[in-house]
Amino acid sequence: MPPTLRPACGSDYATVATWSTSAAACLRWAGPRLPFPFAAVDLERLLEIPGGGCSHVLASGTEPPLGFSQHWVAIPGAVHLGRIIVAPALRGHGLGRLLVERSIERAAREPGAQSVTLRVYRDNAAALRLYQSLRFVEEPASSTAEVAFMRAAIACP
Repeated sequence: MPPTLRPACGSDYATVATWSTSAAACLRWAGPRLPFPFAAVDLERLLEIPGGGCSHVLASGTEPPLGFSQHWVAIPGAVHLGRIIVAPALRGHGLGRLLVERSIERAAREPGAQSVTLRVYRDNAAALRLYQSLRFVEEPASSTAEVAFMRAAIACP
């Protein structure tokens, strides 16, 4: 069964919790609101998005997740993708592309969605190439020296 995007469930968080093994890696993946170290049992609660949002995993059926992402409406018309991560042992095999493509498809279902945004560390060359290949374009006014803010239009059906 090919991997698909499905809502994250309790047991998925236990797996995802093992993918961030240092404070620096945790900060880059989840941002400053997620303390490190954290208990796996608390991860679902710690990743809750104020004002609502969705957590998803890339997985084959009920198998353990291969990747994780979240999305939320940042501003009207723009759905933000965040906390995008692929299992460390599986990186470099195209799962990041599949995860982001499926996440964009899911985000496009949000009412009024016209674009998808994300942030990426400039030194993450593989992620930058992936996002550029998916037609994300940097918005310099919302970027910093360390992090690029990128946006892609959602294609009309």
